[in-house]
Order: sequence, then structure tokens, then C-alpha cells
Amino acid sequence: MIDITGTYTDQYEIAMGQAYFLSGRKDQQGVYDYFFRKSPFGGGYAVFAGLPDLLKALENLRFDAQDLEFLKAQGFHADYLAYLKSFRFTGSIYAPPEGELVFPTAPVLRVEGPLIEGQMIETLLLNILNFQSLIATKASRMRLVAGEGMLIDFGLRRAQGLGGYHASRAAMVGGFDATSNSRAARDYHLPASGTMAHAYVQCHDEELAAFRSFAQARPDDCVLLVDTYDTLHSGVPNAIMVAREMEKRGQRLKAIRLDSGDLAYLAKKSRAMLNEAGLPYVKIAASNQLDEYVIRSLKQQGAPIDVFGVGTALVTGQPDAALDGVYKLAHADGRPVIKLSENVSKITLPDRKQVWRAVDAQGLFAGADAVSLDDEENIARMHHAFTPHQSFALAGFRLEPQLHRVMTSGRTAYDPPSLPQTARYCRERLALLPEEYKRFENPHIYKVGISSRLKTLRDGLIEQFRK
Repeated sequence: MIDITGTYTDQYEIAMGQAYFLSGRKDQQGVYDYFFRKSPFGGGYAVFAGLPDLLKALENLRFDAQDLEFLKAQGFHADYLAYLKSFRFTGSIYAPPEGELVFPTAPVLRVEGPLIEGQMIETLLLNILNFQSLIATKASRMRLVAGEGMLIDFGLRRAQGLGGYHASRAAMVGGFDATSNSRAARDYHLPASGTMAHAYVQCHDEELAAFRSFAQARPDDCVLLVDTYDTLHSGVPNAIMVAREMEKRGQRLKAIRLDSGDLAYLAKKSRAMLNEAGLPYVKIAASNQLDEYVIRSLKQQGAPIDVFGVGTALVTGQPDAALDGVYKLAHADGRPVIKLSENVSKITLPDRKQVWRAVDAQGLFAGADAVSLDDEENIARMHHAFTPHQSFALAGFRLEPQLHRVMTSGRTAYDPPSLPQTARYCRERLALLPEEYKRFENPHIYKVGISSRLKTLRDGLIEQFRK
């Protein structure tokens, strides 16, 4: 994991921290909510990702000597800098399992602890969770249409700087099988995958010589890039020749890769040529500006593509590029608090809360999450958070609590599952989401409502602060 210290944040977090400290409020307790307001990619859900990275970062969060020298030069108070020298996050965090499906306006994560500590981790939390959840969601959409096809992250070279590191991990949460990112593969124990570039073919006098050389160097994992000059008249025939030579040595060509042109047409023609040559085991990989829509089209056309290499669209979260996750104070110094806005959709939900997922008799998600006060159970009805007189009865549904304690006193309080386990959990949860919420065009909107008690509390606070 990339090293993170206390100044990996926005300046206003540190400035507010000094104000809390100098006013004697550093030990006052607070509760913060992380949530987002709109599902990415015009879709009907998001995949929660990044939790283990966040908890690890919080466990190790420190202001080192370089941080303190920098802040001293910025004019921060000496007593405050002395406090930051021994700063540790000591709070508790509640969250769903990583890989869970989450929906707009419902709290995704709750932070409890000293006000100053909760404030200081805001930017770090948003940075990790917003990005990884965005990429995991994008990856899950590709997994939905790729079926059993293999998905490989090819995106590091097109990522926004070091964002490619976390993107590779998040892609695995959403259902990818491997990554070309060697550093992420090393640190996160991911399957690493790599083929060859056109440069390797170009630096040889002949394409066939390049293929033979590469097969000698990579006999157990040989994938040949066949479109440098002419896919069907040069690349595939040369790959077939090398594959037959490998067979005589007791080896097998793993795959060919298409990286340009009409991928559906070329895949069909290549498959026919490979089969005719007695090489049905040689797989076909495809890359070049793939996304969920292109993959869906290729599958609909019956393109015999076994492996999809996805780069730019995945790691940059196209077309959205960001998840609009926010972090808001809900309880401070023993009292619920609220943020008001002229835009009613931006009025926050006060107090410490729990989220309940309604599950129907078949075990499927019922399209309804209810947000309640944390001490509530048996919620009978939920109300639309922003539209009066709209409600939904929850009788007959099983309600699953979504927020579980994952950190206590600044230490991780559960055993994080492996990435393959998390990816499997994500796929299992997606299988419980009805198809109308997963479609790309005009998906159903998942209902998120609030309990009667929470509505009464919120409406009372609105009236109180608008007088």
C-alpha cells in the first residue's frame, strides 16, 4: 500500500482541527456519515469498495516530522502541533461488507469518535472510498455482460497517476479476473497477466521471428499479438505456425490478441482459422477501448472472444470519472445535528443511524432500504426522505441491518476476507438484485426511505433552525 501520512488531506481539515483544539473541543464526541447522492454511470446501484485500505490507512495514520515542519511553516499553533505529533485515530467505524451493493442517500459508513479525529479523516476516507467504489461499480457492469469471459485490467498506463494502483484492486472487487499492474498484483496478491506490445514485433525483421522468439521466452504463458501488420493474412497464420512448433516441443500457445479493427469480425475469422488448424484450445483475447457497452455488443454479435482486456474506460470510471460521495456530521457533543439547504435533496439526516435492507420471500432484494435511528428495530413503514406523503410499507419483508462495526478504538475489528472472497460476495449480492435495477438503460430507482422516528426528528430540527 502507498504510504499515507497526516498531510494527505485538505488544508481545511487541519485548520478546523486547530479550531476544535484551541477552543477546548478536541475530546467532544461526534458521528459522521459517508453516503452518495447519485448512482454512477446512470445505473441503479453502486458497489462498496475500499474498506480494508481505509482501515489500514487509519490504523497507521500519523503526522511525521516532515508533516509537522510543513505545518509549522504554515503558521499553525505550537500547542496544536504538539497534539498532532501524537495524533492517532481512536474512533469506531460501522460499514457493510466490502462488495455490498449500496444506494443513493443511505449512509454507507458511519464514523464515531472525537469530533477532531472524525474531521481529520474526512478527505482520506472520501479519497479511498469514492474512487474504489466507482471503479468496482464500473467493473461489475462489465462482469454482468461478459458472462464467463475473462476480464483483465489493462488500465495503469491510462490512469490518473497513482490512481491506477487502487483501480486494479477495485476492479477485482467488481469481478475482474486479473491485472497487468505488477505493483498492485504484488501488494494485493492479484493474478498478474501480460502479453506483448507491437514494439516487440516491430523490432524484429519478420513477424514470424518475433513470435518464435517470444514463444521461446514465454512457453508456459505465450499470448501473441496478431494485428501489427495484417491480422488475417499475416498475424493469425504466423501464430498458427508457432503454435504447431510449440506442440512439437510439448507446449501450447495460450492465446492470440486482437487490438484493432472490427473485433467481432476478426474474432470469428480467427476462431475459424484456429479451429481448422486443429488449435481449438488457443483462446482469443481482445482489447482496444472496451467498455460494458462494447463488450455487450460483442457478446450479442456472437464474437468468440474468451478474454477482454479493458483499460481507459475502467480505471478512469468513464464517463463519470468520480462518485459524488460526501461526509457529513450527524451528531455532535451529545445532540443530533443537521445541515439545511435550499435544495431539499441536500438536507442531511441527523443522529446515529442504521440502514435496513428489505428482502422478499424469495430472498431477493425488494428494492427498498430503510434508514432508521440506530436503536430502532421492526420498522413498519419508511417515508420518502424529500417528498411529503409518500411512504412504503415494510410488513412481510425480512430486514437485514447493513452497518456493522468494523473498527473499534482505531483498530480493525474484523477479519477482512480475501479479494476473491469479496468478489464472490459482490457477485452473490448482484444475483439478489432484480434485473430491472441492473439494466443499463432506464434502470429502476431503488427506494431509500426513512423511518417515522427519524422523519419526526429531522422535521423538528428543520423547523427549529428555520425559525
